[in-house]
Amino acid sequence: MKGILFVFLMCLAPLTIAQDFENLWKDHFSYVSVKDISQGDDRIFVGADNAIFIYDLSTEKISTLSSVQGLAGEPITTIHYSSAANILMIGYEDGLIEVVTIDQENEVLKVVDIRDKQNIPPNKKRINHFTEFDGKIYISAQFGVSVYDLERLEFRDSYFIGDLGTQINISQTTILLPYIYASSTEGGIRRAILNNDNIIDFQEWELVSPGNYIASQALGNRVLIANENNVVYRINAGNTLEELTAFSSPIRDFKVNNGVLTISTSSSIQAYEQGFILKASVGSLPGFNYTLQTGYSFNDFFYMGSSLKGLLRVPYNINQAIQILPDGPLLNTPFALDATAGQLWVSFGAVTVSFNPYPLDRKGISNLKEGSWTNISHQEITATLGVNAVNDIVHVSIDDQNPETVYFSSFLSGLLKVENQVPIALYNENNSALQNPVVGGNNAGIRLYGSDFDRDGNLWMLQSLTDEALIRLSPSGQFQSFDVSNISGGSQELAYSKLAISREGFVFFSPVQTGLAAFNPANNQFRAIGADDTGGGLPSTDIRALAFDAQNRLWIGTLRGLRVLFSPGTFFSNTADVSASAIIFADDEGVGQELLFEQTITDIEVDGSNNKWIATASSGVFYLSANGQQTLLRFTSENSPLPSDNVQDIAIDPFTGEVYFATINGLVSYKGTSTAPRATLEDVFIFPNPVRPQYQGNVTIDGLTANANVKITDLEGNLVFQQTSQGGSVIWDTKAFGKYKVASGVYFVLITSDDALETKIKKIMIVR
Repeated sequence: MKGILFVFLMCLAPLTIAQDFENLWKDHFSYVSVKDISQGDDRIFVGADNAIFIYDLSTEKISTLSSVQGLAGEPITTIHYSSAANILMIGYEDGLIEVVTIDQENEVLKVVDIRDKQNIPPNKKRINHFTEFDGKIYISAQFGVSVYDLERLEFRDSYFIGDLGTQINISQTTILLPYIYASSTEGGIRRAILNNDNIIDFQEWELVSPGNYIASQALGNRVLIANENNVVYRINAGNTLEELTAFSSPIRDFKVNNGVLTISTSSSIQAYEQGFILKASVGSLPGFNYTLQTGYSFNDFFYMGSSLKGLLRVPYNINQAIQILPDGPLLNTPFALDATAGQLWVSFGAVTVSFNPYPLDRKGISNLKEGSWTNISHQEITATLGVNAVNDIVHVSIDDQNPETVYFSSFLSGLLKVENQVPIALYNENNSALQNPVVGGNNAGIRLYGSDFDRDGNLWMLQSLTDEALIRLSPSGQFQSFDVSNISGGSQELAYSKLAISREGFVFFSPVQTGLAAFNPANNQFRAIGADDTGGGLPSTDIRALAFDAQNRLWIGTLRGLRVLFSPGTFFSNTADVSASAIIFADDEGVGQELLFEQTITDIEVDGSNNKWIATASSGVFYLSANGQQTLLRFTSENSPLPSDNVQDIAIDPFTGEVYFATINGLVSYKGTSTAPRATLEDVFIFPNPVRPQYQGNVTIDGLTANANVKITDLEGNLVFQQTSQGGSVIWDTKAFGKYKVASGVYFVLITSDDALETKIKKIMIVR
């Protein structure tokens, strides 16, 4: 035996069948950034950032596949559709491969061999390309080549073909019998006899040409290759290279299908027939300022995958494009959310964990209303307001008294006001009390972050790098600033992050180097508490989340854990010893544990039942009971459609109970059942009703007033359930006081308002 043989993946590769979450979840992904395109069976398959959309050429309808249908939600690198097997292959940045059986309920099989393989470094697992031949998929990856059997859905061998069997980045493979060719960005062009029984031996791979190559594709009876200098060559007899053309902009994609080679650069797309004869090209499109990432030719049409415009369909030699794009937000990098009844606003700006706004981003805002998205790009904001830029939009506050008015905090440019989905004002140093402080001899920008409305309709906000960090904007448009330097570092504070207002009207805010501060507008009094070592009880002074619950308790999320201020109403009492407290619960062995110990908490939201949704930077989302003693739900990227465990923000629609999660890989929502209380019992409804045998979930009684008493009895009047509503809904597990499932039959729901002035009777049908 020559050389060293590497056996990588054994035959029976473990497969995980992904769960479909469509009954309880929705995805709200952006599809504007197209990473790869494939085609088959009269459909175009499009790989976006972390989801798939499918364009049916005959019906012109668009369907989507995402983490809600079982996909990973991670960054997609390449896709391939096999018409022979009716299978879509999806490759990921982390080495995961998913096999989707199209039209069979889109079953998703997760192939984790490469991702979980210990002898491949994490930065060498990226899936670059799929080549189909004779019932097998040849996988080009950063470590080498692997072979996957489409019929048996299992791996065969893997080839490490660098010098001395080292791992090298394979950009593409192509087959021109009797050879398989592999292009590498660090190991040149190599080939081996495809049917060689010893092909796993690196010495069987011949070096055709040294250099750095990004592509290799067979066109007719020749193999064409492209290098990192964007030069295209043909491999002729004797492995000599013939230069065919060179492009002035970077080659982004290089693929052959149906006897046509499509070369996509960042600014153009070309189709070549056998002999490298130009068939058609597009260099610009009226009405579309695009940057290409991939491209495909089929039936005399170009399908151009752009970075911000989605998929563009262009007939050969006619520069008129049709945009093919599923409805969705601007981007898959949501940073801040706010929701009110029937609508959600999203911003995409960001700062580092140390509140550095650089490098600046200009990403616009998005609005979901009545099931449809309206996107306002940075360019539209600039054009509408006539300002140079609105950068780093990091916080959203919807006006409770006028939900069509929304304020956006920019961590560099000031305060953006939007009415009826139209930007109408940017408040900065030129038209408000906001300051543009000078730091190190340069203007640092107007760095706004947290904001919240009080009961009188005043918008309170925080500005960093200034002593007058606390600012109030009245409903009439008047600004007033308050000097906070007596209880914080003032202009020397790293940043002022979140803000929340108590039932008494106290404004609590967070200078991140000081801890928790509060302001009483009635007497202009300030007070602050700090970390454990100063008696304030905080695990860290760096607060990233503040939320008041229905009992007026302040929940505090920091970089190192959770605390609760149980009596914020006494915060300004001279005799009060104010300290935040940890939530201690008993684990399975009865030992006391601190809830969310050392977790980095990014947001806390309180739902209609006074339960707490808590977002973390690395552990997904926790749904806690009102007192925090019970974890009701836990969502991670492994057990739910969350596309990442790094959750930036949460928002709750108060009337539907839908909970939105902004992660670093996109936006999803969970169909929660806890809603805000109604004014009357007029709109009480129960779902599902009837409860059928196959249904295993809970029954929700919604549309309740605050503190309504709910009783459920059987036809004979026997009480089986009783509860007082915390918000606008109550959940029944269809058990008699939690002990056993009730029998089939009709059950009465008797509802009485807290003041006993209003009653409502409903029926539930249970079918076992």
